[in-house]
Amino acid sequence: MLVDSHSHLFLEEFSDDLPQVMQRAHDAGVTHIFMPNIDSTTIGPLLSVCNTYKGFCFPMIGLHPTSVNESYEKELDIVAHQLAPFNEYVAIGEIGLDLYWDKTFLKEQLIVFEKQIEWALEYHLPIVVHCREAFEYIYKVLEPYKKSGLKGIFHSFTGTSEEAEKLLEFPDFMLGINGVVTFKKSQLADVLKSIPLTRIVLETDSPYLTPVPNRGRRNESAYIKDTLIKVAEAYEKMPERVAEATSENALKVFGMLK
Repeated sequence: MLVDSHSHLFLEEFSDDLPQVMQRAHDAGVTHIFMPNIDSTTIGPLLSVCNTYKGFCFPMIGLHPTSVNESYEKELDIVAHQLAPFNEYVAIGEIGLDLYWDKTFLKEQLIVFEKQIEWALEYHLPIVVHCREAFEYIYKVLEPYKKSGLKGIFHSFTGTSEEAEKLLEFPDFMLGINGVVTFKKSQLADVLKSIPLTRIVLETDSPYLTPVPNRGRRNESAYIKDTLIKVAEAYEKMPERVAEATSENALKVFGMLK
């Protein structure tokens, strides 16, 4: 049993062979694929894929920080409209801050992030947090919510032991580990030794961040096995044990643990 807690299989990179991608994921032991939205342009494809593969793929709704610009209010209205009726969204994501490409809309990103956190609390949904070159901002925004019952995943964690320690202060959050842990120059495998296995989930972020030995190719959910093997080495545990633990962690966050 493996859970891919973060995958964008609804993007055009998979338009030619999605059935084969899904079959390979199934054959690799993947039982659940959680799919974060990006912005209003991806809601249609996201829901289409999740409806086609119902019970295997599960949608989130949110506005990604790199899609935040001067028209962010219109985008937020669309998210609000999606949340309002009875729906099958399992989380609000992916949301957060990204200052890697551009800092022009930092103020707007902060407004959008906080608004979506409020919705998560209102609708009792977890959040999936994107953080790039914005750790201190993210921490400062989330700190007041430590005892609020807010839960979620810090997606694509690649930080230091000190940053991990600060994120572990949020009791109902997991750290998402993906193919970066397999990269030659990554220190993440060492950092994992300071993070309890009970606090991580596995993810691919397909089609991005493909793990070794397929690095350089399009990522897909089946490749989560390569990340699993590296993580199991870091924890000095059998891959089956790590697969079970991380899958339970993910299903717990998304409120689907039986």
